[in-house]
Amino acid sequence: MRPTPDRVRETLFNWLGQTLYGKRCLDLFAGSGALGFEAASRGAERVVMVEKNRPAFRVLQENVRKLNCSNVAQYCADGLEFVRQAHDRYDIIFLDPPFLSDYLPRLLPLLIDKLAPQGVVYIESGEVFEPGAGWQVVKRARASKVHYQLLQHENEAPDD
Repeated sequence: MRPTPDRVRETLFNWLGQTLYGKRCLDLFAGSGALGFEAASRGAERVVMVEKNRPAFRVLQENVRKLNCSNVAQYCADGLEFVRQAHDRYDIIFLDPPFLSDYLPRLLPLLIDKLAPQGVVYIESGEVFEPGAGWQVVKRARASKVHYQLLQHENEAPDD
């Protein structure tokens, strides 16, 4: 498990805004839950955390109980399968899959219908990831070996 570095998380939430009141967030590949818990602490209406690894999922469950996070739901499932079956729409989708996986190019086409109007997708990867046609990079940065960016689908991106 590779938690999002503090510096990266700080930049991300500066990009998103200090408060997330009323936002619905999906944290796929939640791992430690750092991104989801941060969103919940900033007033997100609902945070859905998905983690396939059972020991990590049990830690997520325990932390939700300890923190009394009534706005956080957890699912022990594969991120790709969860998205294929999900019907909800989200304002923010956090994607931090294992760096050596092929999840990102497989997930992005599935996320178009999961984004709320003006929704964004946050991606963390071990190398520069080019999202391809239909996606606009809103912000992009790098910290050490972590590349991260915010994307919007072209149908939802604001006009320049």
